[in-house]
Amino acid sequence: MKQFFNEFAASIDTYIMFKIKEKMNELSDELTKKNRKPISLAMGAPTAPPPAKLIEKFKQLLDDNTIHTYSVPKGEKYLLEAIKTRMKNRFNVEIETAEICSLLGSKEGIANLIRGIITPNNTENKKDIILIPDPSYASYKEMVKVCGGIGYSVPMTAENNYMPDMEKELINIEKAGYNKNNIKALIINYPNNPLGATCTKEYLEQVVKFCKKHEILLISDAAYVDIYFNEKDKPHSVLEVEGAKDISVEFHSFSKPYSITGWRIGWICGNKEVVSQFAKLKSTIDSGIFKGIQKACSEILNTKEGDEYIAWANKEIQKKSDYFVEAFKNELGWEINHIPTATFYQWIKIPNRYSTSEEFCDDLLTKSGVVMVPGTAFGKYGQGYVRVSIVCSLEELQEVVKRMKEDGFTY
Repeated sequence: MKQFFNEFAASIDTYIMFKIKEKMNELSDELTKKNRKPISLAMGAPTAPPPAKLIEKFKQLLDDNTIHTYSVPKGEKYLLEAIKTRMKNRFNVEIETAEICSLLGSKEGIANLIRGIITPNNTENKKDIILIPDPSYASYKEMVKVCGGIGYSVPMTAENNYMPDMEKELINIEKAGYNKNNIKALIINYPNNPLGATCTKEYLEQVVKFCKKHEILLISDAAYVDIYFNEKDKPHSVLEVEGAKDISVEFHSFSKPYSITGWRIGWICGNKEVVSQFAKLKSTIDSGIFKGIQKACSEILNTKEGDEYIAWANKEIQKKSDYFVEAFKNELGWEINHIPTATFYQWIKIPNRYSTSEEFCDDLLTKSGVVMVPGTAFGKYGQGYVRVSIVCSLEELQEVVKRMKEDGFTY
């Protein structure tokens, strides 16, 4: 029945994480029989319980009959005020509530913003272009594709220290035959999924300057901005840059820092005109987030308990990160040159005896029941790498190392 979909929607593939989960489920019984019950290091979703105060507040709110009616896409006043305070407390950024719109998760928000700024076109050299980091979140390129645009890969590599020179990349874009005037937006993602890479404030200043010069909307995906290990490496908001609001919007999420990925709540903030137009678009799509979720989240956002929870969760991630790096180096002999200071991801090079990332991941799953994600799921520059999500327990990570050692997965 594909004929009922437009050509852009009909060309979309199943999200890589769902495909991996399907394969894991298919092999689960067979692997369990040989004492290799699957351990997933694939999905980027915290497994720790959310803050107790957040759960308690949500339970209380369910008895409030006023919260079960429609909300509004922009968000309830108490949520917008809490976000305004959070941006001031966390980043020293002044944001007005008119410059904020709530989201059913940052993924939904980014997809709908892209939908709003791209004009679909069937002619390749006339298509709108959005510059996308590569490797990056697997959905970015598909979001652009389904809207009839081009997601152009900007390399994020060790050679450019994961901070590409955008003026040089613009030259490369023109050399590749694309019209720079078709570029509508640049997406940046720091801390980065899948790399775990961060950037300096000076780099953000360069990117803002670049986007202003070329009249390109800057879209900052800051979903992992609160997952970091050291104060000296504390990630920045692009809105800390003077004048950034002239050309930028930023996406934030409650999902990762508070372990509530299933609640689907986040926000966009920044340029007032962009946020206002985005909110109008949203009003044709959804009727807002459940008020109980908004209220509970607004009451955890600027509290001591909320901040202590984030600090505790980050320490737990760091413990697992330290173990992972040391065990892979010392017990399995792997080369790990890039050690993230943020996120719960590890980005590691596969052994040279494997020709592709997919080949390695398939072998690891079928022999050891360990699920990793091939780097190519995140872009063409991911070939030769895998992403490891260390959100499982330390005991499960130890079991992973034990199995890999027994099954010959040394470097």
